Amino acid sequence: MTTIDSEQTVTPFRVTSDFWRTLPQMPLKEYPGTEGFIDDVYANPGGSEMSAGYFELKSTDAPLDYYYAYDEMKVVLDGEFRLENLDTGQVEHAGPRDAIFFPKGSRIRFSTPDRALAFFVGHRSFAP
Repeated sequence: MTTIDSEQTVTPFRVTSDFWRTLPQMPLKEYPGTEGFIDDVYANPGGSEMSAGYFELKSTDAPLDYYYAYDEMKVVLDGEFRLENLDTGQVEHAGPRDAIFFPKGSRIRFSTPDRALAFFVGHRSFAP
């Protein structure tokens, strides 16, 4: 941290490159038959209630079902997601540069015809 004057402290910003290239696979026990990869680039940095990272999904016969215990936004960087709300039946497709908002409590089924990569920001103070 840098002190500007006696009352203001400035924390430097961060840049992380190529993090998305080595995402760990999501636990197969929780998501059987899927090829989902996810990790936080920044998990509550400096005590923030925000976390951010990358999510990648590859096409398989099994979709990935996810419950959101927090609000989250995603921006699709590459590929296409098919998104289905398991409670309402709403179905949407999201491709490159599309922004998505998942409200807390959503149960979403993710699938992709080939592969998709997204950047996410979640309002959660319980990051792993």
